Amino acid sequence: MKVLDIAVIGAGPHALTLVLHLLQKRRGWHDRIRAFDPSGTWLHQWQHQFAALQIPHLRSPIVHHPCPNPFALRQFAELRPEELHAPYDLPGTQLFNDFCDHLVQTSQLQDQVVPEAIRGLEYDRLRRRFHLQTSQRETVSAKRVVLACGGGTAAWPHWAKGIQQSSYPPDRLQHSSQVDLRETKLSGQHVLIVGSGLTSGHLAIGALRQGATVTMLARRSFYAKLFDADPGWLGPKLLRGFNAEPCWQTRWHQVTTARNGGSLTPTVLRHLRRYAKTGQLQLQENCIVQSARWQENHWNISCHNEKVIQSDYIWAATGSNINISSQPLLKSIAEQLPIQTINGLPVLTQNLRWGDIELYIMGGLAALQIGPTARNLSGARMASDRIVDALAKPRRYQPLIAA
Repeated sequence: MKVLDIAVIGAGPHALTLVLHLLQKRRGWHDRIRAFDPSGTWLHQWQHQFAALQIPHLRSPIVHHPCPNPFALRQFAELRPEELHAPYDLPGTQLFNDFCDHLVQTSQLQDQVVPEAIRGLEYDRLRRRFHLQTSQRETVSAKRVVLACGGGTAAWPHWAKGIQQSSYPPDRLQHSSQVDLRETKLSGQHVLIVGSGLTSGHLAIGALRQGATVTMLARRSFYAKLFDADPGWLGPKLLRGFNAEPCWQTRWHQVTTARNGGSLTPTVLRHLRRYAKTGQLQLQENCIVQSARWQENHWNISCHNEKVIQSDYIWAATGSNINISSQPLLKSIAEQLPIQTINGLPVLTQNLRWGDIELYIMGGLAALQIGPTARNLSGARMASDRIVDALAKPRRYQPLIAA
């Protein structure tokens, strides 16, 4: 059986960033790398989610993208300046997608994605290789593996978990990751959106444009900030102290505090306030759902303050669970080679390596090493810098940098 040198699980922006950075350092390594994704194409899920939520532009500034050259997207956009949005030249969704397609074409990566989902991952210590079980029940062996397959699993609020799925039409209660605004017909309908992050804002604007009335419900106040975390987390201003922090629990607290849950951009919040003035939208703050019951073709939602809301649809924009328990692929690895975890996040080496085996982790699971932006495009670049250093020099081992 042919053994791959490097198997990348996932084909999203983190995976593409890693491959492009690695090929910049090792230009002749095309045949040594394979990415695995059921779609068989790069950025399929990313592009689907942006289209499904009708997101007009990215939240990240123009310098954050998969290409090693931070100015490459600006150069690509020279003839399309109208697709850069204020402030900080945020790239339009179509512009960003076209740019990534351009990177794939020019780097000849079209055939690097194997159209297979990886269902199992095991490590063979005797042969020092990994065995990847595909959705077709085949086994692929690889010397080194990079896990870059998304930000976790859908996080459902506790009150939704107790509702029997057979008791309501399936489209009437959905997680935000399941909603596709292109396929909804909401004129004259009422939609309750639970959550206060940017996803909830995009969902609300999409429903309102279709003629729905909307209630946005949050357990705290809606608030605006430009980015997920302070820009100081992109450089030494805040990362110097973070990287020097010896306590993993303190690091976890810094990550969660810096992100501070969901937030809206100033532009989206301004649009929502305008809709609220017309009466199409209600913003319910500091309200916690206690229960929801499907009765007579609509939902009755009870809140902790005794408020009752009736709605035709409920969309839970309640984020995702990012911990090793939400990654089935890590189950057998964690059993074979347990490592320290902090609230579900693994304590990786400086090169984002799982203990002493050649398994590397990208995305939100690497937050204890990368910081609060680990799941963002900027985090993909920072993670790639560390992992590429290890992949290009496979015998170089970096010990843990904190205790």
